[in-house]
Amino acid sequence: MTMKLLNQSTYILLSGLLLGACQYEFPASPVDAPDAGNADFSKYVAVGNSLTAGLMDGALYDRAQQNSFAVILAGQLEATGGGSFNVPDIDSENGFFSMGPSGPLGRLILTANPSTGAIAPAPIGTGDLPTPYTGDKAALNNFGVPGITLGQALTPLTGGPASAENPAYSPLYARFASNPGQSTVIGDAAAAMADGGTFLSFWLGANDVLGYAIGGASNPTILTTDVDFQTRYTAALTTLLQANPAANGVVMNIPAFEHLPYFNLVPFNAIPLTQVQADQANQAYALYNGGLQQAAMGGLITEEERQYRTIAFSAGANAFVMEDESLTDLSSLGLPSIRQSTTADKTTLPLSQALGAPSEENPNGQRGVSFPVEDEFVLIPDEQMEINGKITTFNELITAAVNANPERLVLVDAAAFIDQVAAGQVSAGGVALNASITPPNGGFSVDGVHPNGRAHAFLANLVIDTINAKWESNIPKVNPNAYIANDLPR
Repeated sequence: MTMKLLNQSTYILLSGLLLGACQYEFPASPVDAPDAGNADFSKYVAVGNSLTAGLMDGALYDRAQQNSFAVILAGQLEATGGGSFNVPDIDSENGFFSMGPSGPLGRLILTANPSTGAIAPAPIGTGDLPTPYTGDKAALNNFGVPGITLGQALTPLTGGPASAENPAYSPLYARFASNPGQSTVIGDAAAAMADGGTFLSFWLGANDVLGYAIGGASNPTILTTDVDFQTRYTAALTTLLQANPAANGVVMNIPAFEHLPYFNLVPFNAIPLTQVQADQANQAYALYNGGLQQAAMGGLITEEERQYRTIAFSAGANAFVMEDESLTDLSSLGLPSIRQSTTADKTTLPLSQALGAPSEENPNGQRGVSFPVEDEFVLIPDEQMEINGKITTFNELITAAVNANPERLVLVDAAAFIDQVAAGQVSAGGVALNASITPPNGGFSVDGVHPNGRAHAFLANLVIDTINAKWESNIPKVNPNAYIANDLPR
């Protein structure tokens, strides 16, 4: 039985993400002269993860770095006395996304299949492995490191050694670490703050839950506990504030995961079957369905669960078979914990390539039909609730940390802003920003997780609005429509 996924694995299921009426407009910048107000922006230091570093399209590359909210913000701060803002330049036009058969592959772009017209992300071509930063490390202002958690920001292991025994290692920190294997991200940023730093942006914590979500909530060991989050967050932020007791700053919180296209591009019914194929698949699950009937008759499961778990295919678009550890354990009857996907499930983007494909354990099978989609590809409702609960708790801890320093810090509510984007309430000059990867209005880069340059401009304006309100400043804002979004499909 052969099968092709709907619309080339449905990377292009974007219609549900194209959001309509735009009700929230960033106002034009005041006509008054730029003014620092009650703050000092002479040396701005940015600390964070991929969002601060500017990673886009699955890679850190030149254009992405120069379009991060931190770089855009620094450019606007210059009008109010801000100094130079030095970034550990990656010096790569395409960056590094993954290894291909002939070497490193670069950033993702949207590509159009000449035969089907389907649009899907794919590497642009040759990429570059990250190389050591050769500039003046002591003069850096941007300490954004893609992928790092709070724990990684605080440990010297993030800078080395580069070995399988060191899961904390990040080549994107090691390349500009002041002393790889000895220094830390927070320590290096604190040194910059102590060396005349007057203003700080701090945006860490998202990867303490997002890494778990991206992996389908299949590896609980990487989910930071509430206690560890509070301890590490307090330690990191306190270290930076103590480095210069006169400095002020902004702190950004964690947006909801469900708005990310990464979790919305593969539909629950992405299995197309003919009637013959559906009949064959149904025959293969007849014994399983019969076992469910016996379990229900024996009182081991409810009739509702029996129906929920029953596998049934038909001609056309079908839900895929998947693992679900929340189901009643019927392994004593030889019945696995599987069911078909529903609209309540959230898929991860890698499923677009894995669905319908074989695996090492099932080299002749089709994932989602003859064998179930594994846990790492799907977030079931229970896991979504867990992740949302974590984000809520972490954001409460972030707010508490800001409230503990009310004179020096202010919260930038990035979570509320992304909610507004998803609701279709954000635009500039009548041009909307939405929670998709579709040009020209999509605010997420092609990897489905990170904002693109235009969205970073909106974020920079959000930070500017918050600063202006807190310190009576008059930092001019940017025109988001002057910043590039996703490239058109090639």
